[in-house]
Amino acid sequence: MQPFTMLVIEQIKAIPAGKVMTYGGIAAAAGSPRAARQVVRILHSMSGKYQLPWHRVVNAKGEIALMDDESRFMQQSLLKDEGVEFIRDGRIDLSVYGM
Repeated sequence: MQPFTMLVIEQIKAIPAGKVMTYGGIAAAAGSPRAARQVVRILHSMSGKYQLPWHRVVNAKGEIALMDDESRFMQQSLLKDEGVEFIRDGRIDLSVYGM
């Protein structure tokens, strides 16, 4: 496994319940600020294997980036269960819930 991948996995695992982090924020914390798409790839391919809290990762606008309705609803539901609130336009206030 590549060092960047290991760092991304560690960053995602470190997001506490009730908080979110952006793809770009994770990439930056792992040492490669322009690698947000790599974070997406790692989440997609390794969430199950490493039991990553994938639902705590959102885009830079504080939005759920998943396109299909079922996955979007699941992510929103998991976040709400952890106390994360969504504002009217479906975004998460990153100043409150972001890391």
